[in-house]
Amino acid sequence: MYYVSKRMEIAGSHKLTLSYDSPCQNLHGHNWIVTVFCKAKKLNQDGMIIDFKHIKERIHKRLDHQNINEVLPFNPMAENIAKWIVDQFPECYKAQVQESEGNIAIYEEDEE
Repeated sequence: MYYVSKRMEIAGSHKLTLSYDSPCQNLHGHNWIVTVFCKAKKLNQDGMIIDFKHIKERIHKRLDHQNINEVLPFNPMAENIAKWIVDQFPECYKAQVQESEGNIAIYEEDEE
């Protein structure tokens, strides 16, 4: 099995819809550190799992310096963002979204 990961920083804002009072319900920003993990049993015709550039184009280009609420169609919790990232590429099985120091959400596809 081949494995690659792509790490990038995304600056953006969001506000959360919560069932309790929280300052996170107000628009606020983060410099998220996002790591995308991909794997494949075989390399593609170019000799890679996926081009790092394609990951950056789809994730970083779409989210960086954006109001995430206006870009993604769901409540933009770090957990939901991690799942959305994994859903962008069939080769990707895991994403880690670090919202701030010590606050990390991970989504990983189940092994089938």
